[in-house]
Amino acid sequence: MGKLLDSFWRAAMYCLHPRVIALSVLPLVIMAALSLGLGYFFWESTIAAIRNNLDSYELVSSMVRWIEGLGLSNLRVVLAPVLLLFMAIPVIVIVSLLFVALFMTPSMVALVAERRFPQLERKKGGSMVASVFWSLGSTLLALIALVLSIPLWLVPPLILILPPLIWGWLTYRVMSYDAMVDHASSEERRQIFREHRVQLLGIGIISGYLGAAPSILWASGAMFVAMAPILVPAAIWIYTLVFAFSSLWFAHYTLAALEQLRQKNNAFAPDPLAQQAVSSIATDLAPQALPGPAPGFGMPGGKTDLPP
Repeated sequence: MGKLLDSFWRAAMYCLHPRVIALSVLPLVIMAALSLGLGYFFWESTIAAIRNNLDSYELVSSMVRWIEGLGLSNLRVVLAPVLLLFMAIPVIVIVSLLFVALFMTPSMVALVAERRFPQLERKKGGSMVASVFWSLGSTLLALIALVLSIPLWLVPPLILILPPLIWGWLTYRVMSYDAMVDHASSEERRQIFREHRVQLLGIGIISGYLGAAPSILWASGAMFVAMAPILVPAAIWIYTLVFAFSSLWFAHYTLAALEQLRQKNNAFAPDPLAQQAVSSIATDLAPQALPGPAPGFGMPGGKTDLPP
């Protein structure tokens, strides 16, 4: 618990570093440009397609008419944009996470190592290609889990529990790997994953619930759909900050765990100088071979007394 709290407040302080603030601009600009561009070109057609699909289901149409009869006369107009916004949430979260991991995490890990662990050896236990495949594989598993859990979202408490848990698991998988890919060897990384799995997963889940903060903005977007062009970039900015913080949290925790692991391994490892001293002493104390008698010593004619 002490390591978790220590790495937590260090990550929070590092979020105020000018380099971290500057690094957060690029993912934010790219994500905002992508979302606004896709919205500009595909918003109307996607809304029309969703409305057509909703109208094709008699059960949904009957429910909408019943709710409109209770006084919500604009429900049919607002329903399709609201559904589109809520379907966009998982995509925006996952893409924001991947962009932060790609554009921010390497530089932030280098910053943490430079300022806090300058003597930590870089063993290069992974590569950028391996990191990309690891992230894509984890993302695919998270998407499958999200799709399979959608029916459970209809149960009111579960919609507040399941998506943050899945996002937290994905954050744990991606961020913890990227935090150690440069400094730890593959054996050290697997050992830290094994010994600190609960703590790392806890950091990921907490980060996942922190990432649920933009849901307040999405709820506002459900009531004020016209504000979506403003709310979407604001939510992306919050997602970027949350994942940047979680990346720093993982970096501080994993690098501290890696330093502790190496100190423990060095404590049990034999000292080369001591081994050399022991070897030298053993050589000095070893009995020396005595020279034997010269050939023919004490034998007439230089012959030995061995039988023919």
